Amino acid sequence: MKKNILKYIFILIGIIIIIGIGILINKIIQLNKLSEMTSNEMIDYVINDDDKTIISVAIIKDDKIEYKTYSNNLKEDIVYDYEVGSISKTFVALLLSKTIEEGKIKINDSISKYLELDTNNYYPTIERLITHTSGYKGYYFNSKMIGNKFTQNNDYYGISRENILNKVKSVKLKDKDYKFEYSNFGISVIGLVLEKIYDKDFVTLMNEYIINDLKLYNTKVATSKGNLNGYWNWKADDGYIPAGAIISDIKDMSNYLNLYLESEESYITNTYIPIKDIKSNNYMYDKLDINMDKIAMTWMIDTENKFIWHNGATSNFNSYIAFNKEKKIGIILLSNLSPNKKIPMTVIGTTMMKELIYN
Repeated sequence: MKKNILKYIFILIGIIIIIGIGILINKIIQLNKLSEMTSNEMIDYVINDDDKTIISVAIIKDDKIEYKTYSNNLKEDIVYDYEVGSISKTFVALLLSKTIEEGKIKINDSISKYLELDTNNYYPTIERLITHTSGYKGYYFNSKMIGNKFTQNNDYYGISRENILNKVKSVKLKDKDYKFEYSNFGISVIGLVLEKIYDKDFVTLMNEYIINDLKLYNTKVATSKGNLNGYWNWKADDGYIPAGAIISDIKDMSNYLNLYLESEESYITNTYIPIKDIKSNNYMYDKLDINMDKIAMTWMIDTENKFIWHNGATSNFNSYIAFNKEKKIGIILLSNLSPNKKIPMTVIGTTMMKELIYN
């Protein structure tokens, strides 16, 4: 009897191994196919037999902006509103850089200088937060996440600023640069610091900055509204808002991109000066030549292909932004597509950026 049980166990293990090998081989085949496709072929594949997907693209080259929207159900006169996900972090970095230039904060300050924390403990510096080397995890589990799985498409809904601050108080870190770990939590902590400096809630602060300084009039934080479907809901007091709650359109985002290509204002240029080497890739990124070699103030730097980039994703949207200032080339891709469906905008955008640079 025992021999039969062991026999079935070994057979089951063998089947699992064979399935795993099959999945890995299929993944390698798919990645090899992707590496041979052009960006236009990728976009055609994504929208093929899909009447719901809409991809808006802006290409800046030779001081000109070219717009194109890809869809099988295109309505020419509509400018679509997309969640830009973690590209929101670059807005936080820009406001932070302005705050540094105005002397309201120093990049090497500990957050304990601005937040009500136990001064006998170590807490990360602004620099370590903005470069994802603070030691904080990407996020910390909160019991509200369980309910959100059933009632929201936003895992972070209802996790308050107080929740974020309390977690900061409980996490024990050392005074060192940790290995790069992309952290929504860390950027949310920067949001708390900015609130203290300006004595305003983050949503009000960032919306005022976007309108008054950046002159982007169809870009908003945590509105949960637009002319597409599936936006994340947010509460006004949600602590993770700084990490990825901006909604914008292709016109505003191309103007935002153009700031980085055209402006010589130091607080803007400072945001994409390399700060640390991170060399943080995964298997898929390596196969597709997507590189995170260095990091600036949230911006990823591909030293191999010579451009600066960031991506973003929520449940029903994913996006990509990149630029090479020397060549005056930049792109924005916005889509109402889940990042787990078909080809992510990061893959298409990287391919498109390399085509523009090398061709």
